[in-house]
Amino acid sequence: MALKIRLSRAGAKKRPFYRIVVADSRSPRDGRFIERVGTYNPLLPKDSAERVKLNVERIRFWLGNGAKPTDRVARFLGAAELIEVARRHNPIKAKPGAKALERQAAAEEARKAAEEAAAEAAPAEEAATDESAPDAESETA
Repeated sequence: MALKIRLSRAGAKKRPFYRIVVADSRSPRDGRFIERVGTYNPLLPKDSAERVKLNVERIRFWLGNGAKPTDRVARFLGAAELIEVARRHNPIKAKPGAKALERQAAAEEARKAAEEAAAEAAPAEEAATDESAPDAESETA
């Protein structure tokens, strides 16, 4: 049985209130759960102590028994320093696809070619300005 620590919605329409529960991953969001371990009220200010309440002892117990927190609950647990939240985004989902990698490689090659062309043109321009400078002086003299 795969356990999740997740949010279960309660409250009225347009007035959300969430319970943080430990549930089987196959059960519905607002369905059967094993234990209620906290609450989350998104309507309260972010600095309010009542916004997120956690039963730290029971959460540690369930994490020790293999329960996995959802992304949102992991952020709450990270803020409470119960777990270490490494990254905000899922690194697997953040990887670009094959076509995007091809486009990046093509853009990189084009950029390098433009830099090489500019580097080759720069000495030729300096030589041209050096040659034209004496001509301009001889005409004025």
